[in-house]
Amino acid sequence: MAAALRTPEIRVFPNADALIRAAARTFVRLAKQAVRAKDSFAVALSGGSTPKSLYKLLAGDATFRTTAPWAQTHFFWGDERHVSPDHEDSNYRMAHESMLSRLPVPSANIHRIKGEMENARQGADDYEQRLREFFRPESGGLPRFDLVLLGMGPDGHTASLFPESIALSEALRLTVAYRVEKLNADRITLTAPVFNRAASVIFLVSGEEKAAMLRTVLQGPSQPQRFPAQLIRPTAGTLTWLVDSAAAGRLG
Repeated sequence: MAAALRTPEIRVFPNADALIRAAARTFVRLAKQAVRAKDSFAVALSGGSTPKSLYKLLAGDATFRTTAPWAQTHFFWGDERHVSPDHEDSNYRMAHESMLSRLPVPSANIHRIKGEMENARQGADDYEQRLREFFRPESGGLPRFDLVLLGMGPDGHTASLFPESIALSEALRLTVAYRVEKLNADRITLTAPVFNRAASVIFLVSGEEKAAMLRTVLQGPSQPQRFPAQLIRPTAGTLTWLVDSAAAGRLG
């Protein structure tokens, strides 16, 4: 029998600052909880402006910077552009500059996607191998992140799972690389089954420009090929949407 899907929790905050502070508190709480249970905490980071604000707060606020178990925290990425790690579009570069370079995180704990490989598929294959080596899932199994952070685009995409893309139907691979035609760019992304295996998935969504799509994703009919964020429904974990009042303006 398939596992029952839990109802997502939707938390609305008066503004983006309150949203980010709540996300930081949750990040530290989950990190401490995981370290107590198994002496490590594995998180998959997201790109985007709202996650960037979270990363800056985690590194810049003395309470979060000094209480989180950084030495036991392992950082991964949900997706990456097919660019070098010093490129302005790199998700790794954004996280490094806003957070990782400012925290006492061992270099061995930073597991970036190698977007600089000549072929994006090589980068995806390399990352899949390294995920299997770190998590060591059973044969045919999936890695289990303690936390996955995600954003949502105005078109309903999340990570690099874009509408109507080949990545949406992938059921066997942990990572895929493909051409996003509307962006004229290659992307490398974890697949929906990996995200859905996580112990906790948190979406961070802010801004009035996201309001219509947020309502469609959360309260509209299920059309995950058109709105990939609807694919994310953890099978053995929690799903939480942290949104500000502007983004939540059209929710019933």
